[in-house]
Amino acid sequence: MVMANPTLLLQSFFFFFFFLLSCLSWSWSCPEYQKQALLQFKSSIRAIHSSFHPLDSWNSSSSNCCLWEMVTCSSPSNSNSTATSSVVIELYLSFISEQHMPSNLLAPLFLIRSLRVLDLHSNSINGQIPALRLGNLVNLVHLDLSHNSISGQIPALGFGNLSNLVHLDLSLNSINGQIPALGFGNLINLVHLDLSWNSINGQIPALGFGNLSNLVYLDLSSNRFNGSIPLQLFQLKYLQYLNLRVNHLSGELPEGIGNLTKLQQLSLWSNKFSNGIPSSISYLRELEELDLGKNSLSMEIPSNIGNLSSLSTLSLGKNKLTGGVPASMQKLNKLNSLDLEGNRLTGEIPFWLFDFKDLQSLILGGNNLTYNNNMKIVPKCRLFGLSLRSSGLQGDMPEWISTQMNLTYLDLSMNQLHGPFPQWLAEFHFLEYLFLSHNKLSGSLPTALFRSSQFLSILALSQNNFSGELPKNIGDAKFLSFLMLDGNNFSGPIPQSISQISSLGLLDLSHNRLSGNIFPVFNPQAMLLYADFSSNQFSGEVPTTFPPNIETLALGSNKFSRALPSNLTKLKNLERLELQDNNISGELSNSLLQISHLRVLNLRNNSLQGSIPKTLTNLQNLRILDLSSNNLTGEIPIEFVNNLTGMIEAPQNRTSGVVFAIVSFPFQRFITEFAINELIVNWKKSKQGLSSHYIDMYFLLDLSNNQLSNEIPASLGALKALKMLNLSFNKLFGKIPASLGDLQNVEGLDLSHNKLSGPIPTAFTKLQQLTTLDVSNNKLTGRIPIGGQMNTMADLNFYANNNELCGFQIRVPCLGDLPPAPKLQDHDNKEEPWILQEAVGIGYFVGFLLTIGIIFLVGYFNPSPPSNSRRRHRHHPHQLIRQRI
Repeated sequence: MVMANPTLLLQSFFFFFFFLLSCLSWSWSCPEYQKQALLQFKSSIRAIHSSFHPLDSWNSSSSNCCLWEMVTCSSPSNSNSTATSSVVIELYLSFISEQHMPSNLLAPLFLIRSLRVLDLHSNSINGQIPALRLGNLVNLVHLDLSHNSISGQIPALGFGNLSNLVHLDLSLNSINGQIPALGFGNLINLVHLDLSWNSINGQIPALGFGNLSNLVYLDLSSNRFNGSIPLQLFQLKYLQYLNLRVNHLSGELPEGIGNLTKLQQLSLWSNKFSNGIPSSISYLRELEELDLGKNSLSMEIPSNIGNLSSLSTLSLGKNKLTGGVPASMQKLNKLNSLDLEGNRLTGEIPFWLFDFKDLQSLILGGNNLTYNNNMKIVPKCRLFGLSLRSSGLQGDMPEWISTQMNLTYLDLSMNQLHGPFPQWLAEFHFLEYLFLSHNKLSGSLPTALFRSSQFLSILALSQNNFSGELPKNIGDAKFLSFLMLDGNNFSGPIPQSISQISSLGLLDLSHNRLSGNIFPVFNPQAMLLYADFSSNQFSGEVPTTFPPNIETLALGSNKFSRALPSNLTKLKNLERLELQDNNISGELSNSLLQISHLRVLNLRNNSLQGSIPKTLTNLQNLRILDLSSNNLTGEIPIEFVNNLTGMIEAPQNRTSGVVFAIVSFPFQRFITEFAINELIVNWKKSKQGLSSHYIDMYFLLDLSNNQLSNEIPASLGALKALKMLNLSFNKLFGKIPASLGDLQNVEGLDLSHNKLSGPIPTAFTKLQQLTTLDVSNNKLTGRIPIGGQMNTMADLNFYANNNELCGFQIRVPCLGDLPPAPKLQDHDNKEEPWILQEAVGIGYFVGFLLTIGIIFLVGYFNPSPPSNSRRRHRHHPHQLIRQRI
């Protein structure tokens, strides 16, 4: 028996294996037209990305595109093609484009009709949805176009031919307009639909969603939908996830919401829903997360809310809910997070809230709830977040909080806490957000609060009675982003180490007793955007040791002196500069002209001299300019007025002077806001604070209390955005320009205490927003204009001490308003003069008799007073009113 040669057998085996592999490779190759379509798509991408090569494996030398990266093919047995080829069924093409990719470059992909999955997320695709060509992909099951820049509207016929679609994601784009009436109604197999983070508006179409009977996941959040939720949406019996947060939806929440018995997550946060929470919500026994926060929901929390036995997160904050915390909530034994903050809840905070073993976040602040200061609490929970803001806490900080060593977020602001800062609180290792403002805490701050191991990010201790110097190790708090110590009694210098906190974005040390003339030198790369040192006792030259990106710098009400420093120019991003109520001298610095982003410049009540520079050309963004109460001289330059282009027209997009911070800890993520301190200005004859929430709504020019002379430039009338113009207490002369009647938004106009002459322009009748007008103490003459708001300008004091003003506003008739004196007329009757003389004679005689009779009667009924009496005459004030002194 001849034995087979092992070597020969092994060679035969490898030959057969490679032959089989080559056959398989040949039989699984994709059709040529699909390969060419993919190569054409690659070529289009290369044309806009010459240096970016994410599709290197796609090349013409490779005969089988099924072996390319990001491409998946079907097996021949599952293919609709011949038995010797496969077809492309899945393309995962995310992150293949670093620059904008026009949507028409996708055209070659739409030739591959066998596609079942097309994933193009995160590619910066722009342009509209290519609806017609996309309709070729009739086998498509999964389509992901999220995280792109797609714009335009959703196609009128929706995605008509894609009836097999199960998953559709268009989130995080720029899609706008309304959803067509039919919407996605033809996608009857759809299970997952995500349209979140777009700009889609209008109502949610009833028909468009009512037919999606298989829908499990629906996300329409962060759009601009309005109107009510269509009732058809509550018939989707398989729906498990419904997110409609951050829209403009309104109306009542219908009882039909109880039909969604499979629902596990429901978020309607930040809409305009009103009235009560429907009691049928208790039918949602599988619900795990319920977020109805930031609406206008009123009435009481449903008493049966405790039936939501699966609930782990309940957020009802920022509504108008009343009543107490329902007792049935005790049954929510899976509760991890409870947010009831910012409502109108009343009653005592239930002690059983601290018995939930799994509770990690308890947010109750901003209600009318009352904390029982006599209650001894032994919590069973381990909290990460706790808010008892404005809850009536009194005395020392509750001792039981010291057991919550996992606390990340603690808000006990707006209470009546007193005593020193607890040492145990300063040693909490995980504390990131601490709010203790508006209490009566006192003493100095412990150095342990700022140790380098701390993760402290927000520290708000405003409006307390803390005193002493700031800890020198304050700079060790490396993660600090917001530091608010205003409204205390801190003294001494600012620690130099504070400049080491590179993450610090907001620093408020205002309204203390801090002093010194040396400021910390911040790193140019520091993130400081807002710094307020106002109302302290700082002295020396105005400091400029801040990072160049700072946007708001408040140094008012201190003791700064000398001239404005020339190196202010390095603060190139400064938008708000407040230096009022100091003793700054010298002339207006040219360095200010280099800060082109300035919106607010307040130099009120200093000792500035010289004239207003004609070259004030770089401050085109100024909205508020206050140079009042200085020693400025000369004229108001026409060039200066012409360059205040930021006051010509109010911008459409206004910013808010509010700083936001994202607070995040387990089971909670929300935005908290910090209002920047009000801007104090002379507004309508008194000092008022302009809210930082709406700082960009105000346009003000105040040059009062200086020594300015010459005429008022007519070009001031071009500043049509102005709400307040104050030129009072100067030496201006000449006529009031009629062009001031073009200040269509002006509410307050003060031209008093000058040497203005001539009439008040009739164009003032066009000032429809005018509520305060003062032209007193000038040399004005003529009629006060009649019409519009001028008819309501009737305060005598605002016209006093002029030459010859008249008008009904001051109850002084003008010459043309008096009736004409009667004139004697000639008559043909020649006897008329005799008759008149006779009548006059008879009149004199009768008058004499009546006078004698009255004197006799008065003397008879009123005996004469004693000889030593004196008559007193009372002058009535209204008889002494004059038009001038």
